[in-house]
Amino acid sequence: MRAVTCHQSKLEVAEVADLVPARGQLLLDVERCGICGSDLHARTHGDETARDVAELGYDGFMRSDQHVVMGHEFVGTVADYGPRTKKAWPVGTRVVALPVLKTDGQIHLTGLSQDAPGGYGEQVLTQQAMTFRVPDEVPVEAAALTEPMAVALHAVRKGQVGAKDVAVVLGCGPIGLAVILMLKASGVRHVIASDFSAGRRALAEKCGADVVVDPAVESPWSSFEESSRYLTNPVALAEVGIDAMAKLRAVPLLPWAHLMRAAEKAGATPRGPVVFECVGVPGMIEHAISSAPLLTRIVVVGVCMGADSFRPSMAINKEVELRFAFAYDPAEFHQTLQWIASGKVDVLPLVTGTVGLGGVAAAFEALGDPERHAKILIDPSSDLESPA
Repeated sequence: MRAVTCHQSKLEVAEVADLVPARGQLLLDVERCGICGSDLHARTHGDETARDVAELGYDGFMRSDQHVVMGHEFVGTVADYGPRTKKAWPVGTRVVALPVLKTDGQIHLTGLSQDAPGGYGEQVLTQQAMTFRVPDEVPVEAAALTEPMAVALHAVRKGQVGAKDVAVVLGCGPIGLAVILMLKASGVRHVIASDFSAGRRALAEKCGADVVVDPAVESPWSSFEESSRYLTNPVALAEVGIDAMAKLRAVPLLPWAHLMRAAEKAGATPRGPVVFECVGVPGMIEHAISSAPLLTRIVVVGVCMGADSFRPSMAINKEVELRFAFAYDPAEFHQTLQWIASGKVDVLPLVTGTVGLGGVAAAFEALGDPERHAKILIDPSSDLESPA
Protein backbone atom coordinates (compact mmCIF):
# COMPACT_ATOMS: atom_id res chain seq x y z
CA MET A 1 0.00 0.00 0.00
CA ARG A 2 1.00 3.65 -0.35
CA ALA A 3 2.06 5.45 2.80
CA VAL A 4 4.25 8.29 4.02
CA THR A 5 7.34 7.08 5.86
CA CYS A 6 9.59 9.04 8.19
CA HIS A 7 13.30 8.17 8.02
CA GLN A 8 16.10 10.40 9.31
CA SER A 9 13.50 13.18 9.63
CA LYS A 10 12.64 12.92 5.92
CA LEU A 11 9.02 12.36 4.88
CA GLU A 12 8.35 10.63 1.59
CA VAL A 13 5.64 8.59 -0.10
CA ALA A 14 6.59 4.93 -0.49
CA GLU A 15 5.15 1.53 -1.18
CA VAL A 16 5.09 -0.43 2.06
CA ALA A 17 3.92 -3.93 2.95
CA ASP A 18 0.18 -4.50 2.96
CA LEU A 19 -1.31 -4.83 6.43
CA VAL A 20 -2.96 -8.07 7.50
CA PRO A 21 -5.18 -8.06 10.61
CA ALA A 22 -4.42 -10.63 13.29
CA ARG A 23 -6.92 -12.09 15.73
CA GLY A 24 -8.73 -9.32 17.59
CA GLN A 25 -7.79 -6.70 14.98
CA LEU A 26 -9.58 -4.72 12.29
CA LEU A 27 -8.19 -3.42 9.02
CA LEU A 28 -9.42 0.08 8.16
CA ASP A 29 -9.34 2.10 4.97
CA VAL A 30 -8.11 5.46 6.23
CA GLU A 31 -10.39 8.40 5.37
CA ARG A 32 -8.60 11.13 7.31
CA CYS A 33 -5.63 11.37 9.66
CA GLY A 34 -4.64 14.45 11.62
CA ILE A 35 -1.08 15.71 11.91
CA CYS A 36 -0.38 16.01 15.63
CA GLY A 37 2.10 18.29 17.33
CA SER A 38 3.75 15.21 18.78
CA ASP A 39 4.32 14.01 15.19
CA LEU A 40 6.19 17.24 14.48
CA HIS A 41 8.34 16.67 17.57
CA ALA A 42 8.84 12.94 16.95
CA ARG A 43 10.08 13.60 13.44
CA THR A 44 13.13 15.44 14.78
CA HIS A 45 13.35 14.37 18.45
CA GLY A 46 12.18 10.76 18.33
CA ASP A 47 15.52 9.36 19.48
CA GLU A 48 15.41 11.39 22.71
CA THR A 49 11.89 10.21 23.51
CA ALA A 50 12.77 6.64 22.57
CA ARG A 51 15.56 6.68 25.15
CA ASP A 52 13.23 8.06 27.81
CA VAL A 53 10.42 5.56 27.27
CA ALA A 54 12.93 2.71 27.03
CA GLU A 55 13.76 3.44 30.67
CA LEU A 56 10.08 2.82 31.41
CA GLY A 57 10.20 -0.60 29.76
CA TYR A 58 8.93 0.21 26.25
CA ASP A 59 11.57 -0.19 23.55
CA GLY A 60 9.30 0.20 20.52
CA PHE A 61 9.14 3.98 20.16
CA MET A 62 10.21 5.25 16.75
CA ARG A 63 13.86 6.04 16.06
CA SER A 64 15.40 8.11 13.32
CA ASP A 65 17.12 5.17 11.59
CA GLN A 66 13.80 3.36 11.11
CA HIS A 67 11.15 3.77 8.42
CA VAL A 68 8.00 4.65 10.35
CA VAL A 69 4.48 5.36 9.14
CA MET A 70 3.24 7.99 11.58
CA GLY A 71 -0.32 9.10 12.33
CA HIS A 72 -2.42 8.32 15.41
CA GLU A 73 -5.40 10.67 14.88
CA PHE A 74 -7.33 8.69 12.30
CA VAL A 75 -10.82 7.76 11.15
CA GLY A 76 -11.61 5.09 8.60
CA THR A 77 -14.01 2.48 7.37
CA VAL A 78 -13.92 -1.22 8.20
CA ALA A 79 -12.22 -3.15 5.39
CA ASP A 80 -11.60 -6.54 6.99
CA TYR A 81 -11.41 -8.49 10.25
CA GLY A 82 -8.71 -10.71 11.63
CA PRO A 83 -9.32 -14.45 12.07
CA ARG A 84 -11.70 -15.44 14.88
CA THR A 85 -12.59 -11.78 15.40
CA LYS A 86 -16.20 -10.82 15.99
CA LYS A 87 -17.57 -8.91 13.01
CA ALA A 88 -19.23 -6.21 15.07
CA TRP A 89 -19.92 -3.89 12.12
CA PRO A 90 -20.44 -4.37 8.38
CA VAL A 91 -17.58 -3.66 6.02
CA GLY A 92 -17.69 0.04 5.16
CA THR A 93 -18.74 1.20 8.63
CA ARG A 94 -16.96 4.37 9.76
CA VAL A 95 -15.01 3.94 13.00
CA VAL A 96 -12.36 5.56 15.17
CA ALA A 97 -9.97 3.82 17.55
CA LEU A 98 -7.48 4.35 20.32
CA PRO A 99 -4.01 4.20 18.71
CA VAL A 100 -2.66 1.11 20.43
CA LEU A 101 -2.01 -2.28 18.84
CA LYS A 102 -1.18 -5.66 20.29
CA THR A 103 1.27 -7.44 17.97
CA ASP A 104 2.98 -10.73 18.79
CA GLY A 105 2.12 -10.29 22.45
CA GLN A 106 3.57 -6.76 22.60
CA ILE A 107 1.71 -3.47 22.92
CA HIS A 108 2.76 -0.73 20.49
CA LEU A 109 1.77 2.89 19.92
CA THR A 110 0.10 3.17 16.53
CA GLY A 111 1.85 5.75 14.40
CA LEU A 112 4.75 6.13 16.81
CA SER A 113 6.35 2.72 16.32
CA GLN A 114 7.62 0.83 13.30
CA ASP A 115 5.72 -2.16 14.66
CA ALA A 116 2.35 -0.39 14.40
CA PRO A 117 2.08 1.66 11.18
CA GLY A 118 -0.23 4.65 11.56
CA GLY A 119 -2.75 6.63 9.59
CA TYR A 120 -0.31 8.31 7.16
CA GLY A 121 -1.18 5.52 4.77
CA GLU A 122 -4.05 4.00 2.86
CA GLN A 123 -4.84 1.50 5.61
CA VAL A 124 -4.29 1.05 9.35
CA LEU A 125 -4.80 -1.73 11.90
CA THR A 126 -6.79 -1.32 15.13
CA GLN A 127 -7.71 -3.42 18.12
CA GLN A 128 -11.40 -4.31 17.99
CA ALA A 129 -11.71 -3.77 21.77
CA MET A 130 -10.47 -0.20 21.28
CA THR A 131 -12.56 0.63 18.20
CA PHE A 132 -15.81 2.62 18.20
CA ARG A 133 -18.45 3.18 15.55
CA VAL A 134 -18.83 6.81 14.47
CA PRO A 135 -22.44 8.06 14.64
CA ASP A 136 -23.89 8.77 11.19
CA GLU A 137 -24.31 12.49 11.84
CA VAL A 138 -20.61 13.12 12.51
CA PRO A 139 -18.65 14.57 9.54
CA VAL A 140 -15.49 12.64 8.71
CA GLU A 141 -13.32 15.70 9.48
CA ALA A 142 -14.83 15.99 12.95
CA ALA A 143 -14.44 12.28 13.65
CA ALA A 144 -10.73 12.56 12.85
CA LEU A 145 -10.32 14.90 15.81
CA THR A 146 -11.68 12.44 18.37
CA GLU A 147 -8.20 11.42 19.51
CA PRO A 148 -6.70 14.89 20.15
CA MET A 149 -9.94 16.05 21.75
CA ALA A 150 -9.77 13.04 24.09
CA VAL A 151 -6.28 14.18 25.12
CA ALA A 152 -7.77 17.57 25.98
CA LEU A 153 -10.66 16.07 27.93
CA HIS A 154 -8.22 13.97 29.96
CA ALA A 155 -6.13 17.07 30.71
CA VAL A 156 -9.20 19.04 31.82
CA ARG A 157 -10.33 16.19 34.08
CA LYS A 158 -6.81 15.90 35.49
CA GLY A 159 -6.92 19.61 36.26
CA GLN A 160 -10.10 19.17 38.33
CA VAL A 161 -11.35 22.55 37.19
CA GLY A 162 -14.51 23.79 38.86
CA ALA A 163 -17.11 25.84 37.01
CA LYS A 164 -16.17 28.93 39.05
CA ASP A 165 -12.42 28.44 38.74
CA VAL A 166 -10.35 30.53 36.36
CA ALA A 167 -8.50 28.45 33.77
CA VAL A 168 -5.44 29.79 31.94
CA VAL A 169 -4.38 28.18 28.67
CA LEU A 170 -0.81 28.96 27.62
CA GLY A 171 -0.43 28.31 23.90
CA CYS A 172 -3.29 28.16 21.41
CA GLY A 173 -1.98 25.55 19.04
CA PRO A 174 -4.19 22.54 18.27
CA ILE A 175 -3.94 21.03 21.76
CA GLY A 176 -4.44 24.40 23.48
CA LEU A 177 -7.51 25.07 21.35
CA ALA A 178 -8.80 21.59 22.15
CA VAL A 179 -8.34 22.27 25.87
CA ILE A 180 -10.32 25.50 25.53
CA LEU A 181 -13.16 23.63 23.81
CA MET A 182 -13.23 20.98 26.52
CA LEU A 183 -13.06 23.53 29.34
CA LYS A 184 -16.11 25.32 27.99
CA ALA A 185 -17.93 22.04 27.32
CA SER A 186 -17.22 21.07 30.93
CA GLY A 187 -18.89 24.25 32.19
CA VAL A 188 -15.85 26.35 33.12
CA ARG A 189 -17.06 29.94 33.03
CA HIS A 190 -13.84 31.92 32.72
CA VAL A 191 -11.02 30.86 30.41
CA ILE A 192 -7.99 33.05 29.68
CA ALA A 193 -6.02 32.11 26.55
CA SER A 194 -2.56 33.39 25.62
CA ASP A 195 -0.66 33.14 22.34
CA PHE A 196 1.71 35.34 20.33
CA SER A 197 -0.04 34.46 17.06
CA ALA A 198 -2.99 36.65 15.99
CA GLY A 199 -4.37 33.76 13.97
CA ARG A 200 -4.27 31.40 16.92
CA ARG A 201 -5.85 34.04 19.18
CA ALA A 202 -8.71 34.39 16.71
CA LEU A 203 -9.25 30.64 16.81
CA ALA A 204 -9.17 30.72 20.61
CA GLU A 205 -12.04 33.20 20.55
CA LYS A 206 -13.99 30.92 18.18
CA CYS A 207 -13.40 28.05 20.59
CA GLY A 208 -14.97 30.03 23.45
CA ALA A 209 -12.09 31.63 25.36
CA ASP A 210 -13.47 34.49 27.46
CA VAL A 211 -10.26 36.54 27.51
CA VAL A 212 -7.59 36.27 24.81
CA VAL A 213 -4.25 38.04 25.25
CA ASP A 214 -1.11 38.61 23.24
CA PRO A 215 1.68 38.03 25.81
CA ALA A 216 3.90 40.44 23.87
CA VAL A 217 1.46 43.20 24.80
CA GLU A 218 -0.40 42.03 27.89
CA SER A 219 0.46 39.42 30.48
CA PRO A 220 -2.03 36.59 30.96
CA TRP A 221 -1.30 36.97 34.68
CA SER A 222 -2.14 40.68 35.00
CA SER A 223 -5.75 40.11 36.06
CA PHE A 224 -4.58 38.20 39.13
CA GLU A 225 -2.50 41.07 40.52
CA GLU A 226 -5.56 42.96 41.79
CA SER A 227 -7.72 39.90 42.34
CA SER A 228 -9.52 39.55 45.67
CA ARG A 229 -9.88 35.81 45.10
CA TYR A 230 -6.38 34.76 44.09
CA LEU A 231 -3.26 35.62 46.06
CA THR A 232 0.13 36.42 44.56
CA ASN A 233 2.00 37.27 47.75
CA PRO A 234 2.83 34.68 50.45
CA VAL A 235 2.59 37.42 53.09
CA ALA A 236 -1.01 38.06 52.03
CA LEU A 237 -1.78 34.37 52.49
CA ALA A 238 -0.36 34.48 56.00
CA GLU A 239 -2.47 37.56 56.76
CA VAL A 240 -5.61 35.73 55.60
CA GLY A 241 -4.74 32.88 57.94
CA ILE A 242 -4.14 35.15 60.94
CA ASP A 243 -7.37 37.11 60.37
CA ALA A 244 -9.40 33.92 59.94
CA MET A 245 -7.97 32.34 63.09
CA ALA A 246 -8.58 35.49 65.13
CA LYS A 247 -12.25 35.47 64.18
CA LEU A 248 -12.72 31.73 64.67
CA ARG A 249 -11.03 31.55 68.06
CA ALA A 250 -12.94 34.58 69.31
CA VAL A 251 -16.04 32.39 69.48
CA PRO A 252 -16.01 30.30 72.68
CA LEU A 253 -16.11 26.53 72.23
CA LEU A 254 -16.26 26.84 68.44
CA PRO A 255 -14.76 23.70 66.81
CA TRP A 256 -12.62 25.86 64.56
CA ALA A 257 -10.39 23.02 63.32
CA HIS A 258 -13.42 21.07 62.10
CA LEU A 259 -14.78 24.18 60.43
CA MET A 260 -11.52 24.72 58.60
CA ARG A 261 -11.58 21.17 57.26
CA ALA A 262 -15.23 21.56 56.22
CA ALA A 263 -14.41 24.83 54.44
CA GLU A 264 -11.55 23.11 52.69
CA LYS A 265 -13.84 20.33 51.39
CA ALA A 266 -16.37 22.94 50.24
CA GLY A 267 -13.69 24.83 48.30
CA ALA A 268 -14.01 27.89 50.54
CA THR A 269 -10.34 28.10 51.50
CA PRO A 270 -7.74 29.98 49.41
CA ARG A 271 -6.93 28.31 46.11
CA GLY A 272 -5.32 29.22 42.81
CA PRO A 273 -6.38 29.05 39.19
CA VAL A 274 -5.74 26.03 36.99
CA VAL A 275 -3.11 26.54 34.29
CA PHE A 276 -2.73 24.38 31.18
CA GLU A 277 0.75 24.55 29.67
CA CYS A 278 0.14 23.71 26.00
CA VAL A 279 3.30 25.06 24.37
CA GLY A 280 5.75 22.26 25.07
CA VAL A 281 9.09 24.08 24.85
CA PRO A 282 11.83 24.41 27.48
CA GLY A 283 11.18 27.20 29.95
CA MET A 284 7.39 27.11 29.91
CA ILE A 285 7.03 25.17 33.17
CA GLU A 286 9.35 27.61 34.93
CA HIS A 287 7.39 30.51 33.45
CA ALA A 288 4.09 29.12 34.73
CA ILE A 289 5.47 28.38 38.19
CA SER A 290 7.11 31.78 38.63
CA SER A 291 4.22 33.82 37.17
CA ALA A 292 1.08 32.11 38.43
CA PRO A 293 -0.65 33.00 41.74
CA LEU A 294 -0.12 30.99 44.90
CA LEU A 295 -1.70 27.55 45.14
CA THR A 296 -2.01 27.24 41.36
CA ARG A 297 -2.48 23.82 39.81
CA ILE A 298 -0.46 23.45 36.58
CA VAL A 299 -1.31 20.73 34.09
CA VAL A 300 1.44 20.14 31.54
CA VAL A 301 -0.11 19.06 28.24
CA GLY A 302 2.41 20.35 25.68
CA VAL A 303 4.96 17.75 24.61
CA CYS A 304 8.49 18.94 25.33
CA MET A 305 10.80 16.19 24.09
CA GLY A 306 14.00 17.80 25.31
CA ALA A 307 15.39 18.36 28.80
CA ASP A 308 13.96 21.21 30.85
CA SER A 309 14.42 22.73 34.30
CA PHE A 310 12.55 24.84 36.85
CA ARG A 311 13.12 26.15 40.38
CA PRO A 312 11.62 23.73 42.94
CA SER A 313 12.04 26.35 45.68
CA MET A 314 9.72 28.72 43.82
CA ALA A 315 7.11 25.99 43.39
CA ILE A 316 7.42 24.97 47.04
CA ASN A 317 7.09 28.49 48.41
CA LYS A 318 4.01 29.10 46.29
CA GLU A 319 2.65 25.57 46.92
CA VAL A 320 2.19 25.11 43.19
CA GLU A 321 0.79 21.74 42.20
CA LEU A 322 2.34 20.27 39.05
CA ARG A 323 0.60 17.55 37.03
CA PHE A 324 1.41 15.96 33.68
CA ALA A 325 -1.17 14.67 31.21
CA PHE A 326 -0.30 12.03 28.62
CA ALA A 327 -3.30 10.46 26.94
CA TYR A 328 -6.76 9.29 28.05
CA ASP A 329 -8.69 6.16 28.93
CA PRO A 330 -11.28 4.40 26.71
CA ALA A 331 -14.17 6.02 28.59
CA GLU A 332 -12.75 9.50 27.92
CA PHE A 333 -12.23 8.62 24.25
CA HIS A 334 -15.83 7.39 23.96
CA GLN A 335 -17.18 10.42 25.84
CA THR A 336 -15.30 12.71 23.45
CA LEU A 337 -16.85 10.99 20.44
CA GLN A 338 -20.32 11.36 21.98
CA TRP A 339 -19.74 15.07 22.72
CA ILE A 340 -18.66 15.64 19.11
CA ALA A 341 -21.71 13.75 17.85
CA SER A 342 -24.11 15.71 20.06
CA GLY A 343 -22.65 19.07 19.09
CA LYS A 344 -21.52 19.81 22.63
CA VAL A 345 -18.11 20.55 21.15
CA ASP A 346 -17.62 21.94 17.66
CA VAL A 347 -14.19 20.84 16.50
CA LEU A 348 -14.40 21.92 12.86
CA PRO A 349 -12.93 25.42 13.44
CA LEU A 350 -9.65 23.68 14.27
CA VAL A 351 -9.36 22.14 10.80
CA THR A 352 -7.55 24.61 8.54
CA GLY A 353 -6.34 22.42 5.68
CA THR A 354 -6.27 19.04 3.97
CA VAL A 355 -3.57 17.31 1.91
CA GLY A 356 -3.03 13.99 0.19
CA LEU A 357 -0.13 11.68 0.96
CA GLY A 358 2.03 13.62 -1.46
CA GLY A 359 1.45 16.81 0.51
CA VAL A 360 2.42 15.61 3.99
CA ALA A 361 5.94 17.06 3.90
CA ALA A 362 4.54 20.41 2.76
CA ALA A 363 1.93 20.24 5.53
CA PHE A 364 4.66 19.75 8.15
CA GLU A 365 6.35 22.89 6.85
CA ALA A 366 3.08 24.84 6.77
CA LEU A 367 2.35 23.94 10.40
CA GLY A 368 5.51 25.80 11.35
CA ASP A 369 3.64 29.04 10.62
CA PRO A 370 0.99 29.56 13.32
CA GLU A 371 -0.69 32.31 11.30
CA ARG A 372 -1.61 29.90 8.52
CA HIS A 373 -2.72 26.65 10.08
CA ALA A 374 -3.83 24.84 13.23
CA LYS A 375 -4.88 21.28 12.30
CA ILE A 376 -4.15 19.80 8.89
CA LEU A 377 -5.79 16.52 7.92
CA ILE A 378 -4.42 13.91 5.53
CA ASP A 379 -6.79 12.35 3.00
CA PRO A 380 -5.00 9.36 1.44
CA SER A 381 -7.37 9.47 -1.55
CA SER A 382 -6.56 13.11 -2.35
CA ASP A 383 -4.01 14.44 -4.81
CA LEU A 384 -3.56 17.75 -2.96
CA GLU A 385 0.13 18.52 -2.47
CA SER A 386 -0.32 21.68 -0.42
CA PRO A 387 -2.78 22.42 2.41
CA ALA A 388 -6.16 23.59 1.13
